[in-house]
Amino acid sequence: MYDADHGVLRAFKHSGIEIIIGLGNEYLKNISFSEDNAMDWVKVNVEPFLPETRIRGIAVGNEVLGGTTPELWEVLLPAVKNIHHALDQVHLAKVVQVSSPHSAAVFATSFPPSAGAFKESVMPYMKPLLEFFSRIHSPFYINTYPFLAYISDPEHIDINYALFLKNPGIYDDKTNLHYDNMFEAQIDGSYAALEKAGFGKTEVIVSETGWASHGDPNEVGATVQNARTYNLNLRKKLAKKKGTPYRPKTPVKAYVFAIFNENLKPGPTSERNFGLFKADGSISYDIGFTGLKPSSASSLLSSFKVCELLIHCTSFMFIGKISLTSY
Repeated sequence: MYDADHGVLRAFKHSGIEIIIGLGNEYLKNISFSEDNAMDWVKVNVEPFLPETRIRGIAVGNEVLGGTTPELWEVLLPAVKNIHHALDQVHLAKVVQVSSPHSAAVFATSFPPSAGAFKESVMPYMKPLLEFFSRIHSPFYINTYPFLAYISDPEHIDINYALFLKNPGIYDDKTNLHYDNMFEAQIDGSYAALEKAGFGKTEVIVSETGWASHGDPNEVGATVQNARTYNLNLRKKLAKKKGTPYRPKTPVKAYVFAIFNENLKPGPTSERNFGLFKADGSISYDIGFTGLKPSSASSLLSSFKVCELLIHCTSFMFIGKISLTSY
């Protein structure tokens, strides 16, 4: 969840579904100013809902470093520390993990995977953040989108490589590793960047990935067929619980973006069409996850008891049992 909507949190009471809630970027300054502000936020948005609602994480900010608001870069770590301290004070630090997802904008290079490296401009903020997360055993969360890479250069990127379909792949001369899909190449680029920064033992988890089913004329590849292909093949890959070429013993973990189309979101048409379900609750396309036909989508939604909250719910995890997050 990009927020901590109380209606959504109540809706998942006793559901058994694990949830990561978000502390929005607009609150970072206030939370960073004092531990009391962080404690107030935890007591209002976390503590009252546990253990009935299985809140398992707090994402402090979203895509802050490398973003277009540098003043937030300085307050991210203090906000993270204050939230973690508040959780520790109420004896929840071992139950609720603190994290902060990043976009690909934090990287200076990511291709080939072994060349992955963080931008020098973000390192003064990234390194101390990674040091703190290393101490509290939090992973590195990255939003990974082969779709965005493909539409930025469709003439030179093989769409089959982006969609997990048969293709020649790419070869990384430095590691002597072959990649037959962009998704794993992007993950290993993150591992390479972490190693260069001195955090080679940090686990990488994909906090967002998906494919748009519709787009503007210049958004080549944004089709229902491609979206279904990407998410279906991603689901199959994650279900195998295998690692990447560079980290074969660390099972890949990823959250799919999104459950629902965000029909009121500004920006390009693709931004409003990442959902497995449409904003009205009908199914966009079937990837074999629900086993439902379009006419029976409502039964799934009612079983989650969130029919009135559809617009909030947008991503979930294909790892063993389902963990659901909502934006």
